[in-house]
Amino acid sequence: MLAPERRTRADLIVAAALAVAIVVAASVVWLRSDARGTTSITWDGPVAVPAAATTVPATLTEVWRATSAATTRPLAVGGTVATADAGSVVGRDLETGARHWSYQRNMPLCAAASAWQTIIAVYRDRRGCGQVTQLTAADGARGAQRTSDADDAIVLVDAGTHLISAGDTRLEMWRSDLVRTVEYGRVDAAVNPNAQPRTGCTLLSAGASATRLAVVERCRGEAADRLTLLDPVPDDNQKPEEFASSVLAESAAGTMGTRVVAVAGDRTALYLPPGDGTGPRIQVFGEAGQATAEYPLPHPATDAATVPAKSRDGIVTWWTGTDTVALGSADLAPRWTVPDTIGWGDAMAGALLLPVDDALAVVDPATGTVQGRIPVDRDETGPIAVTVAGSTVLEQRGDEVVALR
Repeated sequence: MLAPERRTRADLIVAAALAVAIVVAASVVWLRSDARGTTSITWDGPVAVPAAATTVPATLTEVWRATSAATTRPLAVGGTVATADAGSVVGRDLETGARHWSYQRNMPLCAAASAWQTIIAVYRDRRGCGQVTQLTAADGARGAQRTSDADDAIVLVDAGTHLISAGDTRLEMWRSDLVRTVEYGRVDAAVNPNAQPRTGCTLLSAGASATRLAVVERCRGEAADRLTLLDPVPDDNQKPEEFASSVLAESAAGTMGTRVVAVAGDRTALYLPPGDGTGPRIQVFGEAGQATAEYPLPHPATDAATVPAKSRDGIVTWWTGTDTVALGSADLAPRWTVPDTIGWGDAMAGALLLPVDDALAVVDPATGTVQGRIPVDRDETGPIAVTVAGSTVLEQRGDEVVALR
């Protein structure tokens, strides 16, 4: 029979020292970790999903409002509206605006968007706006997360199957699990040197379909903007695969530059500003980057026209900063124009609601005919972004989201 193990005083001192070292190490990891600066409060109550509206209301009255400086349009998923401001994303009851859940980090909130029926929150750390978290809309539970290099300011573009995060020098595309499918532009400490086709370019605009990623950029030494068409799902996400890339016609100085209007299948529509004796226009490009059609516009686009066209219920519309233009969903040819709009609209009960001064214009999506006006009492002149959720109309007015019913 073995004698019981006896521990000396020295053994106990060593064991105590190891325990203290483990606690100190764990504390350092905790103090430096992202988790320390994160507060997540989820919701376990019911969330009523609103029924689709069957009629357009004759009147609208404000029922609640909340600050949301990190969004560009209201984020409504099911019966939840997400607002984003000052480091926090808050899930609110659609009917009342009451807080259901919240997610907060101790770093600046760059942007928030809805995609894949979830909420995507992007925060900025020392590497830029590359700390990304996916939140379940109903309860605020954390889903997929990612972190990467990014610019200090980014724009999120919902491309349907993918989400684009675009800055001035760098662009990424993410699929629904936040896995990156494309890395384009500036790459710090590149794993694959010379994988990018160009360097020293400023990214101006981007849009995508399931088969094409279109990027407008201005590169050093080139007289005009460049259109580059890429594969949104290349074999290696760090090696962009180009279908085509070419410098466009030079435009007049002092006007808003070239922008991606829409991407549908293999077709890309660009806004081209006035230049060389031509007026503002939409030009459509084919799968190999060749120009296939050109359509004049009544007015130049303004700096407010920062995002590609929105598609909802088969209606593709683009706000130019002054007018709303409807495009064919396949050929991207303009179908009609409603002038003097002050932002982005949305579909409701078979109609299109477009923000205009002191009202929402009710528009026939097939013809562009204005069928009526719903008066709206606003303290903001624009831009206004509209999102419809059931019978509730949400407006992004500057740094606030306002619910109307």
